[in-house]
Amino acid sequence: MEFTFRTVFVSDVHLGFRGARAEEFAAFLKRVRCERLYLVGDIVDMWALRQRWTWPVTHNQVVRRILKLAKRGTTIVYVPGNHDESLRPYAGIDLAGIRVAKQAVHRTADGRRFLVCHGDEFDLVVQSSPLLSKLGTLGYDWLVGINRRVNDVRGAVGLGRWSFSQTIKKKVKSACTFISKFEQAVGDEARRRSLDGVICGHIHEPRIDVRDDGITYANCGDWIERASALVEHHDGRLEIVDVERMLREAGWRPDPVEAPEHIEVTEEALHAP
Repeated sequence: MEFTFRTVFVSDVHLGFRGARAEEFAAFLKRVRCERLYLVGDIVDMWALRQRWTWPVTHNQVVRRILKLAKRGTTIVYVPGNHDESLRPYAGIDLAGIRVAKQAVHRTADGRRFLVCHGDEFDLVVQSSPLLSKLGTLGYDWLVGINRRVNDVRGAVGLGRWSFSQTIKKKVKSACTFISKFEQAVGDEARRRSLDGVICGHIHEPRIDVRDDGITYANCGDWIERASALVEHHDGRLEIVDVERMLREAGWRPDPVEAPEHIEVTEEALHAP
């Protein structure tokens, strides 16, 4: 079964981070057919790799399948985020059929123009306090690690996934305020540029919202708390898709034979005699 769209936008895959749902992403890439694929930042988690080199075979599958799409003629644009910001100096370069860009403007089939950016440039915490941002990331990673173990137990007894961080985002007032301010800031940038909307990632919260001023805010979501993508249909309509559900309905199941074998190199190992 193939999933066919005009354009696919994905963000926050975080390859190199143990909580990344790379097996599902690789399965999605194997089945998807599209004219354009936008990788909207934090595809590779270089922050996590600096702490502990973790690269399962499923992460290699993702890279191979992205390159295969490029070889087949899919236009691929990589817009780096804060976790893969090391790629930003390479903006304008074509790497094996993947064009790196700091930002992009995408025109939909119905003529609308969207700013495509990761979004960290509009996150005041990231911009004003990088150390605080990294401490927050460490806390988030710890929470995801616990969450993964809880979901392993839930899956063993036939229960669905549950996300700590999603629950916190919905219940903690400061988190809700941060998300609201972020959405306002990126939407305002699209309006300043006389565009119809913005497509971004960064906050791991999939959403499509049309503001009162007509600006469309669209967030791709992530591949840690969930498996989501933003897609453009051939008539220009945008939609958030639940890839986990799509794969399940297509009959896909995780392959225990391809269980994630990890190659890990810690700081201690690097400095060992």
